[in-house]
Amino acid sequence: QVQLVESGGGLVQAGGSLRLSCAVSGDTFGIYFMGWFRQAPGKEREFIGRITRSGGSTLYADSVKGRFTISRDNAKNTVYLQMNSLEPEDTAVYYCASSRAGATYGNWGQGTQVTVSS
Repeated sequence: QVQLVESGGGLVQAGGSLRLSCAVSGDTFGIYFMGWFRQAPGKEREFIGRITRSGGSTLYADSVKGRFTISRDNAKNTVYLQMNSLEPEDTAVYYCASSRAGATYGNWGQGTQVTVSS
């Protein structure tokens, strides 16, 4: 089993930045993608982006492209989501998730709240 723990959320003014962390532990062998998602009140969960195990490839949703950056430190078993130029529309609970090659995201963290004030 894989355990994921997000941290780093909080309250920030529009235009500000936050960096979220996702600590990964447990049976990490075979994890291929680490993804970030978010869910705002009354909305469906939204894919933000993902990074491969090696960190060599990233993919982002259009809504965050150019503002958010995903990176990872495999020595620390941690994945990061750097969020810049935050907008009130970015307010949501942010989740990290893991998937194995060819599989859906099967392990999820508990989420961390990000609130962007205008």
